[in-house]
Amino acid sequence: MRCFIGIDLGSTTTKAVVIDENRNILGRGITNSRSNYDTAAAVAKTEALLAGRFHLFRQALASTRALNGALDEFVAQLERDFRAEQYLEQLGDLEETCRRSLETAKFGDLTAAVGAALGEVFKRLMAEAPQLFAPGAKRKSDFFRDIAGSQYLAAGESIAKDAGIRYDFLLNLFDRSIIEVENRVYADSIRKHLLDALERTFTALPATRAKRAAIEAPIKGILDMEMEETYIVGTGYGRARLPFSKEHIRSEILCHGLGAHVMYPGTATVLDIGGQDTKAIQVDPHGIVESFQMNDRCAAGCGRYLGYIADEMNMGLHELGPLAMKSTKTIRINSTCTVFAGAELRDRLSLGDKREDIMAGLHRAIILRAMSILARSGGIRNEFTFTGGVAKNEAAVKSLMELVRENYGDVTLNINPDSIYTGALGGATFAWRAVVEEGKTAEART
Repeated sequence: MRCFIGIDLGSTTTKAVVIDENRNILGRGITNSRSNYDTAAAVAKTEALLAGRFHLFRQALASTRALNGALDEFVAQLERDFRAEQYLEQLGDLEETCRRSLETAKFGDLTAAVGAALGEVFKRLMAEAPQLFAPGAKRKSDFFRDIAGSQYLAAGESIAKDAGIRYDFLLNLFDRSIIEVENRVYADSIRKHLLDALERTFTALPATRAKRAAIEAPIKGILDMEMEETYIVGTGYGRARLPFSKEHIRSEILCHGLGAHVMYPGTATVLDIGGQDTKAIQVDPHGIVESFQMNDRCAAGCGRYLGYIADEMNMGLHELGPLAMKSTKTIRINSTCTVFAGAELRDRLSLGDKREDIMAGLHRAIILRAMSILARSGGIRNEFTFTGGVAKNEAAVKSLMELVRENYGDVTLNINPDSIYTGALGGATFAWRAVVEEGKTAEART
């Protein structure tokens, strides 16, 4: 199967999208952006291709009708079991890496005690792992660093206390080891994990011999099928650092404009609020960029701004939107500078203003800044598509809808749950065009 891949290397996350020859989306992948951009691109691509396999599993199993109404349950269980297998491999890798770090650590006479405590930490993490991937389990992140880090820190604190050693010794080992583990690509073990996961799934969801055979056959057939990486296009904040030749690179503006058009063919105006910048783009009926404006010199009005505020409030980034939605009073935040906004936040708190009202004011300030960028790009035309990580923030969406209505009247506002992948989707579409419409055959490998 020929596949066309777009990779969007952003300041905080790297995204990948895989499409087929009919421009159907097969899979999406995302990972933390990191100092090793080659690895970030490779991990995101591997995740997207893996998601593509699951998409094809679902299609094949649906066509056989072997699961008779239990398709969603089976595929969901298979994916959970696969993620559990993958997580256990990475945990084992992390433990080995921590032990190598211990060999060069300067803990003196406490080295043996720290080693014993480290063993207890990973014993507990291994025991807790199945709970993380049980049906209905909720995780704040899908990234190994975040999941393992949260579990490691919680277990480490308790175990260090019981062992009578310093907690920071265990933290030191984790900090020295996690980057090495995070920067490994585990593509070679995917097939083994999928087969092991299939066995686990049949244990959780028993099937007769005939039914099992009818399920196994299409899954193994898809595992044996090559997903050919026909052409790859890279884009994003870090596109200059992607391991591709220049002909495989497209600008963020072009990719976001085309990606929004692919998602919503009626798109005329695009607003993308990402981690590092805000982009306002005007496109024609074919998704070709006509004009654009962007803010990339200051963190105000983008995801980094919200990250700074979350740190100031000692909250998770994902908690800001829901808190702002509880607001009952309009508070005007005057500063558009990230640092000064933090100072204003503290002043507001000292004056007795409620956190939810301050959060709502901050979200409105972000959108007001975006509205000025939109105005400079040519205003808002129907249809208007909102993309980027901030498009998932319900308070930001609420403020945007209010301000658009106030300034432009009734305009169709498109927001896709997968809008964070817009740039990568545009890149994948450019890759498809390069081969199918332009006849190119050159490959770019990550």
